[in-house]
Amino acid sequence: MTTAIYTHPDCKRHEMGAWHPESPARLQAIEDQLIASRIDGFLDYREAPAADISAIARNHTAGAIALIRDNVPSPGLTLAQDDGSGPVMNRHAGYYPLDGDTSLNAHSWQAALHAAGAAVAATDAVIAGELDNAFCAIRPPGHHARPSEPMGFCLFNNVAIAARHALEVRGLQRVAIVDFDVHHGNGTEEAFIDEPRVLMVSFFQHPFYPYTGAERSARNSRNTVNVPVPAHTKGDAVRRIVAEQWLPALHAHRPEMIFISAGFDAHREDDIGQMGLVEDDYAWITQQVMAVARQHGKGRIVSCLEGGYNLSALGRSVVAHLKALAELD
Repeated sequence: MTTAIYTHPDCKRHEMGAWHPESPARLQAIEDQLIASRIDGFLDYREAPAADISAIARNHTAGAIALIRDNVPSPGLTLAQDDGSGPVMNRHAGYYPLDGDTSLNAHSWQAALHAAGAAVAATDAVIAGELDNAFCAIRPPGHHARPSEPMGFCLFNNVAIAARHALEVRGLQRVAIVDFDVHHGNGTEEAFIDEPRVLMVSFFQHPFYPYTGAERSARNSRNTVNVPVPAHTKGDAVRRIVAEQWLPALHAHRPEMIFISAGFDAHREDDIGQMGLVEDDYAWITQQVMAVARQHGKGRIVSCLEGGYNLSALGRSVVAHLKALAELD
């Protein structure tokens, strides 16, 4: 197996304040754990290019793109003081708040371009047969980013942009998106609502941010398998969901390529959520997805980092995911 990691230094330069859990330390923790686990030598490391705006525009409105591009703060200046009336919308401050937990700094535009570019470049390389699969160690994450606006730590929806590229540029007829983040991927779902070429399967803690997804599950949408689960759900229950609900839908869809929104914040050590997965669960899920990809899509998978905020658990979980992708166990 040839498994690549796509990343870029600018993905570490985007940050939203020392208090923020979606921090550059996440990528460093992954890098450190890959070295400690001694699997880094088995992986093909590639620097992510910046995405063309045309690729981003297949999934995001011009207004959403401009909101990020035109409000990147100037470097080297400090955030203006909040007078208590709400977020300080200072174009030239150190941070520009988009919502209560999503901000831009001087490097956010370039980081977002390289995050989306990683997903697109990985898609091209996998479809071309250069790689069997790829993992994009990128930030900002993407699955909350709606076509019309960024939100929830996310600027552009990297997985959705890559899926659009596979369909509209590379000519695939059917793709699937697998999302195992603790939060519902509302932006991804909105991007492909009732799009028959795209099947989205997910589980997520509910009720929980962004408080979406359960209604869609109840509708039994033809192209969405959303499975809301309560807090404290553990790996055995998640494995049953995968086996009994995800896999039949994935096989019925016959995806020519699978994209993974790889969030690791459902880990039992991650305080952002309250679920109980461990590294072996992520490895098992990855192996099930790989079996579907081999049967219907020449094994083609591109995985993009989403959540995961306990640094130790994140690093270990990504190693488990990559070991499965590269068939190193």
